Amino acid sequence: MNNLKKVGLTALAGALASVSVNAADLSVTGTASINLYQEEGKDSGNGWTMGDVISFAATQELDNGMTITVNHALDDGVIDDRSVTIDMADNGVLVFHGKDGSSVLGSKDDTTPTAGEEAWGDVTGATGALGGASSEDMFHYSNSSLFEGITLAMAYVPSGGATEEESSVDYGVEYTNDSGLTVGFAMGENNADADASIESTILYANMVLDAFTIGATISEADSETANSDTDFQAFGISFAATEELSMSINSSSHDYELNTSQDQDAIGVSISYVMGSMTLTANHNSVDNIAGDGDDDRSGYNLNLAFAF
Repeated sequence: MNNLKKVGLTALAGALASVSVNAADLSVTGTASINLYQEEGKDSGNGWTMGDVISFAATQELDNGMTITVNHALDDGVIDDRSVTIDMADNGVLVFHGKDGSSVLGSKDDTTPTAGEEAWGDVTGATGALGGASSEDMFHYSNSSLFEGITLAMAYVPSGGATEEESSVDYGVEYTNDSGLTVGFAMGENNADADASIESTILYANMVLDAFTIGATISEADSETANSDTDFQAFGISFAATEELSMSINSSSHDYELNTSQDQDAIGVSISYVMGSMTLTANHNSVDNIAGDGDDDRSGYNLNLAFAF
Protein backbone atom coordinates (compact mmCIF):
# COMPACT_ATOMS: atom_id res chain seq x y z
CA MET A 1 0.00 0.00 0.00
CA ASN A 2 1.45 3.39 -0.98
CA ASN A 3 1.72 6.35 1.40
CA LEU A 4 -1.17 8.21 -0.23
CA LYS A 5 -3.59 5.37 0.50
CA LYS A 6 -2.29 5.08 4.05
CA VAL A 7 -2.89 8.77 4.67
CA GLY A 8 -6.40 8.55 3.21
CA LEU A 9 -7.39 5.54 5.30
CA THR A 10 -5.96 7.10 8.46
CA ALA A 11 -7.98 10.29 7.87
CA LEU A 12 -11.17 8.30 7.24
CA ALA A 13 -10.69 6.23 10.39
CA GLY A 14 -10.19 9.39 12.43
CA ALA A 15 -13.32 10.99 11.01
CA LEU A 16 -15.44 7.94 11.76
CA ALA A 17 -14.08 7.74 15.29
CA SER A 18 -15.12 11.34 15.96
CA VAL A 19 -18.77 10.86 14.86
CA SER A 20 -21.31 10.10 17.59
CA VAL A 21 -24.67 8.64 16.63
CA ASN A 22 -27.72 10.06 18.44
CA ALA A 23 -30.77 7.84 18.03
CA ALA A 24 -34.09 9.68 17.94
CA ASP A 25 -37.04 8.63 20.09
CA LEU A 26 -39.54 6.91 17.80
CA SER A 27 -43.23 6.43 18.58
CA VAL A 28 -46.26 5.08 16.76
CA THR A 29 -49.79 5.92 17.89
CA GLY A 30 -53.15 5.54 16.27
CA THR A 31 -56.92 5.49 16.43
CA ALA A 32 -59.60 3.32 14.90
CA SER A 33 -63.29 4.12 14.84
CA ILE A 34 -66.68 2.85 13.73
CA ASN A 35 -69.08 5.59 12.61
CA LEU A 36 -72.77 5.85 11.84
CA TYR A 37 -73.88 9.02 10.03
CA GLN A 38 -77.27 9.95 8.61
CA GLU A 39 -79.18 13.08 7.55
CA GLU A 40 -82.91 13.78 7.59
CA GLY A 41 -84.51 13.84 4.14
CA LYS A 42 -81.29 12.84 2.41
CA ASP A 43 -80.26 9.44 1.09
CA SER A 44 -76.92 8.81 2.78
CA GLY A 45 -76.72 5.22 1.61
CA ASN A 46 -74.93 2.88 3.97
CA GLY A 47 -74.20 5.22 6.88
CA TRP A 48 -71.67 2.88 8.49
CA THR A 49 -68.01 3.72 7.90
CA MET A 50 -64.65 2.98 9.45
CA GLY A 51 -61.94 5.48 10.29
CA ASP A 52 -58.32 4.90 11.16
CA VAL A 53 -55.30 7.11 11.70
CA ILE A 54 -51.72 5.95 12.31
CA SER A 55 -49.25 8.60 13.45
CA PHE A 56 -45.48 8.26 13.37
CA ALA A 57 -43.26 10.64 15.36
CA ALA A 58 -39.48 10.95 15.74
CA THR A 59 -38.07 13.29 18.40
CA GLN A 60 -34.47 14.36 18.91
CA GLU A 61 -33.01 16.83 21.41
CA LEU A 62 -30.07 18.80 20.03
CA ASP A 63 -26.95 19.90 21.90
CA ASN A 64 -28.19 23.52 21.84
CA GLY A 65 -31.32 22.60 23.82
CA MET A 66 -33.74 22.61 20.89
CA THR A 67 -36.05 19.65 20.34
CA ILE A 68 -36.93 18.55 16.81
CA THR A 69 -40.02 16.43 16.15
CA VAL A 70 -41.11 15.02 12.81
CA ASN A 71 -44.74 13.89 12.52
CA HIS A 72 -46.32 11.84 9.76
CA ALA A 73 -49.96 10.70 9.90
CA LEU A 74 -51.84 8.31 7.65
CA ASP A 75 -55.63 8.66 7.59
CA ASP A 76 -57.37 5.71 5.90
CA GLY A 77 -54.10 5.00 4.12
CA VAL A 78 -53.73 8.56 2.80
CA ILE A 79 -51.20 11.11 4.07
CA ASP A 80 -53.22 13.36 6.38
CA ASP A 81 -50.57 15.40 8.17
CA ARG A 82 -46.84 16.02 7.80
CA SER A 83 -44.93 18.49 9.92
CA VAL A 84 -41.59 19.41 11.45
CA THR A 85 -41.70 21.03 14.89
CA ILE A 86 -38.78 23.02 16.28
CA ASP A 87 -39.22 23.59 20.02
CA MET A 88 -36.87 26.41 21.04
CA ALA A 89 -37.90 26.44 24.71
CA ASP A 90 -38.38 30.05 25.89
CA ASN A 91 -37.95 31.27 22.29
CA GLY A 92 -41.15 29.58 21.19
CA VAL A 93 -42.24 26.76 18.90
CA LEU A 94 -41.97 26.86 15.11
CA VAL A 95 -43.92 24.32 13.06
CA PHE A 96 -43.57 23.81 9.32
CA HIS A 97 -46.61 21.97 7.95
CA GLY A 98 -45.85 20.00 4.82
CA LYS A 99 -49.53 19.05 4.63
CA ASP A 100 -52.79 20.07 6.32
CA GLY A 101 -51.50 23.08 8.20
CA SER A 102 -53.93 25.27 10.13
CA SER A 103 -53.69 29.02 10.54
CA VAL A 104 -54.24 30.86 13.82
CA LEU A 105 -57.74 31.85 12.68
CA GLY A 106 -58.46 28.31 11.55
CA SER A 107 -57.53 26.81 14.91
CA LYS A 108 -59.85 29.26 16.75
CA ASP A 109 -62.79 29.36 14.33
CA ASP A 110 -65.27 27.94 16.88
CA THR A 111 -63.95 27.49 20.41
CA THR A 112 -67.30 26.91 22.12
CA PRO A 113 -67.15 23.88 24.46
CA THR A 114 -68.67 20.72 23.05
CA ALA A 115 -68.71 17.03 23.90
CA GLY A 116 -68.85 16.19 20.19
CA GLU A 117 -69.41 18.35 17.11
CA GLU A 118 -70.03 22.06 16.60
CA ALA A 119 -73.67 23.05 16.01
CA TRP A 120 -73.15 23.48 12.26
CA GLY A 121 -71.37 20.16 11.77
CA ASP A 122 -72.68 16.92 10.27
CA VAL A 123 -75.14 18.63 7.90
CA THR A 124 -74.12 18.61 4.24
CA GLY A 125 -73.72 22.05 2.70
CA ALA A 126 -73.92 24.00 5.96
CA THR A 127 -71.59 26.98 6.23
CA GLY A 128 -68.87 26.31 8.77
CA ALA A 129 -67.12 28.69 11.14
CA LEU A 130 -65.06 31.48 9.63
CA GLY A 131 -61.37 30.56 9.58
CA GLY A 132 -58.22 31.70 7.84
CA ALA A 133 -55.90 30.30 5.21
CA SER A 134 -54.96 26.65 5.64
CA SER A 135 -52.49 25.09 3.30
CA GLU A 136 -49.60 22.80 2.63
CA ASP A 137 -46.07 24.12 3.13
CA MET A 138 -46.95 26.79 5.70
CA PHE A 139 -45.37 28.10 8.92
CA HIS A 140 -46.91 28.44 12.39
CA TYR A 141 -45.13 30.06 15.35
CA SER A 142 -46.30 30.30 18.97
CA ASN A 143 -44.77 31.47 22.24
CA SER A 144 -46.22 31.17 25.75
CA SER A 145 -43.05 32.15 27.63
CA LEU A 146 -42.93 35.91 27.10
CA PHE A 147 -45.74 36.86 29.50
CA GLU A 148 -47.42 34.78 32.20
CA GLY A 149 -50.72 33.36 31.01
CA ILE A 150 -50.38 34.82 27.51
CA THR A 151 -49.74 32.90 24.29
CA LEU A 152 -48.80 34.70 21.08
CA ALA A 153 -49.20 32.99 17.70
CA MET A 154 -48.67 33.75 14.03
CA ALA A 155 -49.16 31.77 10.81
CA TYR A 156 -47.69 32.44 7.37
CA VAL A 157 -48.70 30.89 4.05
CA PRO A 158 -46.31 31.83 1.20
CA SER A 159 -47.87 32.96 -2.06
CA GLY A 160 -48.72 30.14 -4.42
CA GLY A 161 -48.35 31.81 -7.80
CA ALA A 162 -51.23 32.42 -10.20
CA THR A 163 -54.01 31.52 -7.77
CA GLU A 164 -52.40 33.14 -4.73
CA GLU A 165 -50.39 36.16 -5.78
CA GLU A 166 -49.90 37.41 -2.20
CA SER A 167 -48.97 35.61 0.98
CA SER A 168 -51.53 35.03 3.74
CA VAL A 169 -50.73 36.03 7.31
CA ASP A 170 -52.72 35.90 10.54
CA TYR A 171 -51.89 36.24 14.20
CA GLY A 172 -53.52 36.07 17.61
CA VAL A 173 -53.14 36.43 21.35
CA GLU A 174 -54.72 34.28 24.06
CA TYR A 175 -54.89 34.79 27.83
CA THR A 176 -55.59 32.01 30.36
CA ASN A 177 -55.68 32.25 34.15
CA ASP A 178 -55.99 29.84 37.06
CA SER A 179 -59.64 30.75 37.59
CA GLY A 180 -60.66 28.90 34.41
CA LEU A 181 -60.97 31.92 32.11
CA THR A 182 -59.65 31.84 28.54
CA VAL A 183 -60.05 34.81 26.21
CA GLY A 184 -58.48 35.38 22.83
CA PHE A 185 -58.37 37.50 19.73
CA ALA A 186 -57.14 36.67 16.23
CA MET A 187 -57.10 38.48 12.91
CA GLY A 188 -55.50 38.20 9.50
CA GLU A 189 -55.78 38.21 5.74
CA ASN A 190 -56.50 35.22 3.52
CA ASN A 191 -55.19 35.62 -0.04
CA ALA A 192 -55.77 32.05 -1.21
CA ASP A 193 -57.98 33.53 -3.96
CA ALA A 194 -56.02 36.24 -5.77
CA ASP A 195 -59.24 37.98 -6.83
CA ALA A 196 -61.03 37.85 -3.46
CA SER A 197 -58.86 38.66 -0.47
CA ILE A 198 -60.65 38.09 2.85
CA GLU A 199 -59.89 39.92 6.10
CA SER A 200 -61.13 38.09 9.20
CA THR A 201 -61.28 38.73 12.94
CA ILE A 202 -62.24 36.38 15.76
CA LEU A 203 -62.99 37.11 19.42
CA TYR A 204 -63.63 34.23 21.81
CA ALA A 205 -63.97 33.45 25.52
CA ASN A 206 -64.51 30.32 27.63
CA MET A 207 -65.05 30.02 31.38
CA VAL A 208 -64.86 26.90 33.53
CA LEU A 209 -67.28 26.94 36.49
CA ASP A 210 -66.94 23.69 38.46
CA ALA A 211 -68.38 21.00 36.17
CA PHE A 212 -69.71 23.54 33.65
CA THR A 213 -67.88 25.29 30.82
CA ILE A 214 -69.52 28.15 28.94
CA GLY A 215 -68.14 29.85 25.87
CA ALA A 216 -68.76 32.17 22.96
CA THR A 217 -67.08 32.88 19.62
CA ILE A 218 -67.79 35.96 17.49
CA SER A 219 -66.17 36.53 14.12
CA GLU A 220 -66.52 38.36 10.83
CA ALA A 221 -65.08 37.93 7.35
CA ASP A 222 -64.82 40.92 5.01
CA SER A 223 -64.32 39.93 1.38
CA GLU A 224 -63.25 42.00 -1.61
CA THR A 225 -66.03 40.24 -3.52
CA ALA A 226 -69.24 42.26 -3.46
CA ASN A 227 -72.01 41.06 -1.12
CA SER A 228 -69.83 38.28 0.31
CA ASP A 229 -69.20 39.45 3.88
CA THR A 230 -70.26 37.09 6.66
CA ASP A 231 -70.74 37.46 10.43
CA PHE A 232 -70.68 34.44 12.75
CA GLN A 233 -71.73 33.94 16.36
CA ALA A 234 -71.57 30.71 18.37
CA PHE A 235 -72.45 29.90 21.97
CA GLY A 236 -72.10 26.70 23.93
CA ILE A 237 -72.25 25.12 27.36
CA SER A 238 -70.90 21.74 28.42
CA PHE A 239 -71.38 19.74 31.61
CA ALA A 240 -69.00 17.08 32.94
CA ALA A 241 -71.38 14.82 34.86
CA THR A 242 -68.49 12.52 35.83
CA GLU A 243 -64.89 12.09 34.77
CA GLU A 244 -66.14 9.79 32.03
CA LEU A 245 -69.45 11.35 30.95
CA SER A 246 -69.87 14.80 29.33
CA MET A 247 -72.72 16.50 27.47
CA SER A 248 -73.18 19.82 25.71
CA ILE A 249 -75.55 22.06 23.79
CA ASN A 250 -74.33 24.51 21.13
CA SER A 251 -75.89 27.08 18.83
CA SER A 252 -74.53 29.20 16.00
CA SER A 253 -75.71 31.77 13.45
CA HIS A 254 -74.33 33.03 10.14
CA ASP A 255 -75.42 36.45 8.91
CA TYR A 256 -74.80 36.98 5.17
CA GLU A 257 -74.33 40.38 3.54
CA LEU A 258 -76.20 39.21 0.43
CA ASN A 259 -79.77 40.38 1.05
CA THR A 260 -81.31 37.38 -0.72
CA SER A 261 -79.66 35.00 1.77
CA GLN A 262 -81.37 34.05 5.01
CA ASP A 263 -79.45 33.72 8.26
CA GLN A 264 -78.23 30.17 8.79
CA ASP A 265 -79.17 29.08 12.32
CA ALA A 266 -77.97 25.86 13.91
CA ILE A 267 -78.39 24.04 17.19
CA GLY A 268 -76.76 20.80 18.30
CA VAL A 269 -76.53 18.48 21.28
CA SER A 270 -73.62 16.14 21.99
CA ILE A 271 -72.67 13.51 24.52
CA SER A 272 -69.46 11.60 25.10
CA TYR A 273 -68.42 8.71 27.32
CA VAL A 274 -64.80 7.72 27.91
CA MET A 275 -63.79 4.33 29.23
CA GLY A 276 -60.04 3.83 29.19
CA SER A 277 -58.83 4.04 25.59
CA MET A 278 -62.39 3.83 24.22
CA THR A 279 -64.55 6.90 23.54
CA LEU A 280 -68.20 6.83 22.52
CA THR A 281 -69.66 10.10 21.16
CA ALA A 282 -73.06 10.96 19.74
CA ASN A 283 -74.49 14.22 18.44
CA HIS A 284 -77.60 15.54 16.70
CA ASN A 285 -77.52 18.86 14.82
CA SER A 286 -80.31 20.83 13.15
CA VAL A 287 -79.58 23.61 10.65
CA ASP A 288 -82.13 26.07 9.23
CA ASN A 289 -81.54 28.00 5.98
CA ILE A 290 -78.48 25.99 5.01
CA ALA A 291 -75.85 28.27 3.43
CA GLY A 292 -78.51 31.03 3.28
CA ASP A 293 -81.13 28.99 1.41
CA GLY A 294 -84.48 29.75 3.05
CA ASP A 295 -85.99 26.54 1.65
CA ASP A 296 -83.32 24.16 2.94
CA ASP A 297 -83.65 22.95 6.55
CA ARG A 298 -82.11 19.68 7.61
CA SER A 299 -80.80 17.73 10.60
CA GLY A 300 -78.09 15.11 10.89
CA TYR A 301 -76.69 12.81 13.53
CA ASN A 302 -73.44 10.97 14.08
CA LEU A 303 -72.52 8.07 16.33
CA ASN A 304 -68.82 7.33 16.78
CA LEU A 305 -66.99 4.60 18.68
CA ALA A 306 -63.25 5.26 18.75
CA PHE A 307 -60.29 3.33 20.14
CA ALA A 308 -56.86 4.82 20.83
CA PHE A 309 -53.70 2.72 20.84
